Amino acid sequence: MMSENILNLTINGVAVTAKEGDTVLAAARAAGIEIPTLCQSDIVKVYGACGLCTVEIEGSPKLFRACATKAADGMVVHTDTPRVRQSRKIALELLMSDHDGDCRGPCSLNCPAGTDCQGYVKKIADGDDRGAVELIKEKIPLPASIGRVCPHPCEKACRRKMVEEPISIARLKYFAADRDLAGDTYRPAPSGATGKKVAVIGGGPAGLTAAYYLALKGHAVTVYDAMPKMGGMLRYGIPAYRLPKSVLDREIAEIERLGVKMVNGVKIGRDVTFDEIKASSDAVFTAIGAWKSSSVRCPGEELDGVVGGIDFLRRVAFWNAGDGEKPKIGRRVAVVGGGNTAMDACRSSVRLGAEKVYVIYRRTRAEMPAEDVEIEEAIEEGVEFKFLTNPAEIVGEDGRVKTVKLQVMELGEPDASGRRSPVPVEGKFEYLDVDTVISAIGQVISPEGFEALEKTKKGTIAADENTYRTSVEGVFAGGDATNRGASIAIEAIGEAGRAAEVIDRYLAGIDAPYKKPYVSERNVTPEMFADREKAPRAVMPTRPAQERRHDFEEIYLGLPEDVARREAKRCLSCGCHDYGECKLIKYANDYDVHPERLAGAKNVAPTEQKLVVIERNPSKCILCGLCYRVCDEVAKKGLLGIVGRGFSSVIKPEFNDPAAIAGCADCHLCVDECPTGALKFLK
Repeated sequence: MMSENILNLTINGVAVTAKEGDTVLAAARAAGIEIPTLCQSDIVKVYGACGLCTVEIEGSPKLFRACATKAADGMVVHTDTPRVRQSRKIALELLMSDHDGDCRGPCSLNCPAGTDCQGYVKKIADGDDRGAVELIKEKIPLPASIGRVCPHPCEKACRRKMVEEPISIARLKYFAADRDLAGDTYRPAPSGATGKKVAVIGGGPAGLTAAYYLALKGHAVTVYDAMPKMGGMLRYGIPAYRLPKSVLDREIAEIERLGVKMVNGVKIGRDVTFDEIKASSDAVFTAIGAWKSSSVRCPGEELDGVVGGIDFLRRVAFWNAGDGEKPKIGRRVAVVGGGNTAMDACRSSVRLGAEKVYVIYRRTRAEMPAEDVEIEEAIEEGVEFKFLTNPAEIVGEDGRVKTVKLQVMELGEPDASGRRSPVPVEGKFEYLDVDTVISAIGQVISPEGFEALEKTKKGTIAADENTYRTSVEGVFAGGDATNRGASIAIEAIGEAGRAAEVIDRYLAGIDAPYKKPYVSERNVTPEMFADREKAPRAVMPTRPAQERRHDFEEIYLGLPEDVARREAKRCLSCGCHDYGECKLIKYANDYDVHPERLAGAKNVAPTEQKLVVIERNPSKCILCGLCYRVCDEVAKKGLLGIVGRGFSSVIKPEFNDPAAIAGCADCHLCVDECPTGALKFLK
């Protein structure tokens, strides 16, 4: 009788039936119960190599491998007990401790938004600009704007610098995004409406990013902003010669087309209260930015002609937009500070007609936080840098700035950030006659209207760094207004994207913080790239300094297509080609592994392509045996086998039959079954 071959067992409290001869793993899968495994495949015999599919069976003190344990009538199985989880975690940590591969490229890991830099650079190299933008917009909804203004921390981590120079990643983003805007612009489709309402306070890069991703999740999003137009510091803090506002307008319009409602000219505490916004929403994301300039902190700062850097740039932006008077700065201007805001202020002063523009910075050029290209371009435009000086006093006449007294400095011991601290040279001063002093040494928030939110000692909004929750239930915060204060736009975008994930879960009733994923990273040296042919980094064409210094038109001309394709092909493709499908890294994150506690020697072997169309990276191999088993049992070729014993074992091909090797092009079953990305099919 057929019924005599049916077994009844219980798995995780669920009644399950199995046929005689089925394994516990097969019975669980048939019932929709997942048991993790890295070495099992339905097309080959049971092997039991990875040790990941362990389960507990009532009545036995030991753990069993579900792939090799036959189901029995009346068996009671538990697949997710603390003991089982600990066993799997240790198994994964052992595997990862010997795994020598990059899950993601260092460029992506160093991007504050986690953008798949390697992925979109590869698509640009292949001529797929739309695909590149699709990848970028998974993390950045304003790629053309950010491609122009980002100080590209991704490039600082680029390993191509071990060959000659980093890939021009930001300029490639600029290239692909502009081509996308010029054609059928990519716009992802939102999910179905959830019925939940989210208020976003602040229409800068953080607020717009949160609105974009929450709208894609199907939530009804309204963005409130105090300024006449959306964009925040991208509009009012970055000059038009770096970011044309027509580009920003196009990208904001794309966000609005997702159904995001945008309300400008609304100041919290003046036009509407914070409580009213909160009462009309299921969640609130606060991204109000840091709109007040820090004080220059010296006598005379109250004089007419002393202005904050952010205030000055905002006035310039209004004038450029035709909404205000041209700022009156006189013939001679001093800008205090060494960051990108100081560079924007000094270069804007040149464009406003100042005959002499100084940058006062208390350290040397080597310590300046501004981008080197910004400094170089400012010098080309005629800006004079006064390094190792600091304002001691601003001297006035009839209530207006006349002279800046500069304390001469020298570098002392390193401070907490590692930079050498500037110390005054006693009794040594310089004097500059100026008409305007612009203080670009920092930004702080304007907390009026947000008294209900707890603040840090710095006066910023206190927000949990994993959940982005504030002290008020249902209210989240991110960007320049929170915790450490003002930073670069891509930092704000990254925070807002992660906050949107948490808010989406919150609206679904799930209280889950953002968790940074675990990834495998290789240690590399320049010697590993010694065989690479050197190719110079692409240079962005730029308008001549004597031309560009007289107007606010964009200074960059864009990468020509052939240059962009060639630049993208310089990428070393550090990250794993199989990261999105890798079972090993998926389970490593599921079980919160910490393989560093088991760190030791690794069985590292060179990558090779002896199978003609298949690249093998033994350093990523976990010896699950799937590749050589499918080659032997299914493909019937027997080209692969384990060589060596113990820790140094590797899987290598045999070369007895060249015709069989050539047949790999029509098979590649081994690549399909590999759970780690150790094998790559070379198309």
